[in-house]
Amino acid sequence: MLIQKVMRKVNDSVLEISVVIPTYNRAVLLERAIRSVLAQTRAVEEIIVVDDGSNDSTKKMIESLYKDRVNYIYQPNRGVSHARNTGIKNSTGNWVALLDSDDEWHPNKLEIQIEALRNQPEYNFCHTNEIWIRNGKRVNAMQKHEKSGGFIFEKCLPLCVISPSSVLMRKTIVDEIGLFDEDLPACEDYDYWLRYCCCNPVLYIETPLLTKYGGHDDQLSKKYLGMDRFRLRALLKAMSLTCLSSSQSDSIRHMFFEKYKILESGAKKHDNVELLNYCEALMLEMESLLAQKNDKN
Repeated sequence: MLIQKVMRKVNDSVLEISVVIPTYNRAVLLERAIRSVLAQTRAVEEIIVVDDGSNDSTKKMIESLYKDRVNYIYQPNRGVSHARNTGIKNSTGNWVALLDSDDEWHPNKLEIQIEALRNQPEYNFCHTNEIWIRNGKRVNAMQKHEKSGGFIFEKCLPLCVISPSSVLMRKTIVDEIGLFDEDLPACEDYDYWLRYCCCNPVLYIETPLLTKYGGHDDQLSKKYLGMDRFRLRALLKAMSLTCLSSSQSDSIRHMFFEKYKILESGAKKHDNVELLNYCEALMLEMESLLAQKNDKN
């Protein structure tokens, strides 16, 4: 066991990082994100920007400022999951760092994460704390957004507690759990962390190593009302994960019904028939899945 651990630390000394940045009509914000990667105290092996169908000056900005330092990939608009997956598929590093185009890394982010991973080589996934800026002002995160490390599956159930922009993960994770779900227009990160954290621990760095900017009009949380509809879909998927313990299955079921009741109440209040029908369809799927599980037991 000791020999294996030492060998892994030696292998990790050759650590190649690919940074994947999906973007859509965010030329100015994207430029800030790229600058924050280039300012890292530990340089990266490649930066991949996946332009998800922008019609602003994104391509012109990259060609004029970062042509030789950024791998620019343009695709028709297909959503953030597809764009992020395109970047991961085209990456050449053995580690992938994710960065949303409206966020900004602190200069020593990767250096600190790499050192932590080398000191604890049993981890394949590392995330960090963050600073929030909303509408130009710093805000404190609420307790429900508190982050942590280790086996955090239950903590991932209420809402997303891992920011994509903080993540540095071994690329072999994709072989283990697949890519981001392209059928989810939002909460695709919530779905991904559930799939990974159900069986694996994560390394957490309490120091804030990035700044997240919120309040702009193109955020997905503003585009889609009733975001829990997508979390319900992710919870339904999670119930089919093969590595779940009985307590994890119970936790998923309780969270699903809790979120369903809240979403159903809101849909009825606003007479949103489409959302109500969507929720009811998911409930039928969950009841069917639970019945199948009971039959097997």
